[in-house]
Amino acid sequence: MKQRSKWSTGLIILAIFLVSINLRPAVTSVGPILSTIRESLHVSSTQMSLLTSIPVFCMGLFAPLAVPIQKKYGYRLSITLLTALIGLATVTRIFFSSYSALIITSFLAGFAISIISPIINAYIKQRFPTRMEPVIGVYSFATGFGAAISAGFTGIFYKSFNGNWALSLGIWGLLAIVAMICWFGFVKDAPMRKSSTEQTDLARNPWKNKLAWTILIYFGLQTSLFFSLTTWLTSMALEQGMVLLTAGSVLTLMTVVQLVGNILIPSLINRYPDRIIWLHSLIVIGIIGSAIFFIDSVWAIWASAIILGFVLSGLFPIGLMLPLDEAKNNREANEWSSMVLSGGFMMSAFAPLIIGFVYDWTTSHYFTRWIIVILFILMSISVFIMQKQKNSV
Repeated sequence: MKQRSKWSTGLIILAIFLVSINLRPAVTSVGPILSTIRESLHVSSTQMSLLTSIPVFCMGLFAPLAVPIQKKYGYRLSITLLTALIGLATVTRIFFSSYSALIITSFLAGFAISIISPIINAYIKQRFPTRMEPVIGVYSFATGFGAAISAGFTGIFYKSFNGNWALSLGIWGLLAIVAMICWFGFVKDAPMRKSSTEQTDLARNPWKNKLAWTILIYFGLQTSLFFSLTTWLTSMALEQGMVLLTAGSVLTLMTVVQLVGNILIPSLINRYPDRIIWLHSLIVIGIIGSAIFFIDSVWAIWASAIILGFVLSGLFPIGLMLPLDEAKNNREANEWSSMVLSGGFMMSAFAPLIIGFVYDWTTSHYFTRWIIVILFILMSISVFIMQKQKNSV
């Protein structure tokens, strides 16, 4: 019986992994060939930024729908249908390759991702209450893995498919087919035992809680950093004189380092659980890595990619854990996660867009480097405020 339970748990974790892989490629696959698509469609850098900003904004705008959708349809059916929508939106890019089609598919993918993320976060809290950190690590690793493979192989696909960028973007939709089948087959909705606190069905409103707002701001800043880098790092490398595949390899390196960190850091956090110390340390390392960007040398961009990949691998899973740490029951876990992911992703939609606008205006990524530094400084301030709020509770 115990062996069957372990097997069932393993399949559920596999399903979480497979679904989570699909939460980034619809967005991150654009970055490696952004310049190529821009030239092909004859659009500006600001317009291209919308292919990142729109789905990321949707991730925030529609995240509050996670709670009513999960309550009505359950974890199993909700995520199955939403994963199918990601696959459909992504595959559609193969057949409709206009700029307007890219905008529409970005919106649809962003809508689905926005609801899946908080539902999975709450499901992990509910299904694995005593092993939350390692399972969050699997979730974080999988999202990083999706970003890594899409960053690493989109450029290769582009070359292999004789410069067909539409096929290079759309092929990532095939991942969703496997994910939706496994999730529907392995995950079952079951009534959870209610504790005395949950029976009252009381939950603090995160929108009226100062700490929840600070967590939201932190999450938005670290996500701004991630999407800014995944959208513009390849372009920054091209500005250093690299060819497309080499420039794309810089982004791949960053995401691979992030991938490795997504395995190691959550496990270390499980052993040394002080989130605030981790955040202070990672932000200091991140400021050093972003400062290296200002060195006008090819080695500097490679070094920065390694350092920032490591930093991102810790900032994201901690951001997922923070609202769950504060939640007193499953309802609070769902509502706090939904609020943090909603506001955080909406915040982060603007950073890539601002970079695109500034790049169109200056034709240089000098100010992109400063925007990255500013994001780290603001993140540091938010963590100091969070620390004071936690100490005062």
